[in-house]
Amino acid sequence: MKISTKGRYALRMLLDLAEHQADGFISLKEIASRQKISKKYLEQIVPILNKSDLLKTTRGFQGGYQLAKSPDHCTVGEIFRLTEGDLRPIPMDYSEIANGPGNEPATLPVWKGLDRIINEYLDSVTLQDLLDQQRERYTHDYVI
Repeated sequence: MKISTKGRYALRMLLDLAEHQADGFISLKEIASRQKISKKYLEQIVPILNKSDLLKTTRGFQGGYQLAKSPDHCTVGEIFRLTEGDLRPIPMDYSEIANGPGNEPATLPVWKGLDRIINEYLDSVTLQDLLDQQRERYTHDYVI
């Protein structure tokens, strides 16, 4: 499993929206500037996120984007599944590994277990968790 730039940038975009949710709708230009990501690249990610229940959009002069859900209800797993599709550690369906019932290779439990651990972990981390961790890091980072 490899997370593409699309997945990583979608996560950063949604995390930015979570961090600035009190500011209302945020333009892609603002997000791109803060995250140092190409606005054109974000424009390619937005349609994917628009198909989900994660993003609210509005058009016009004050238009922009906003999280549709609370950051504590947006998981990293959900975001990666939208942008990456399947999160399996091997690029095939597990039923394809076995050539019929009783023909499962000895390694199949490894791939199924890894798949379970990856998905459980990514589904356990929310945008709010990431915001809290970031705030904690900066709280303890001071200079006299």
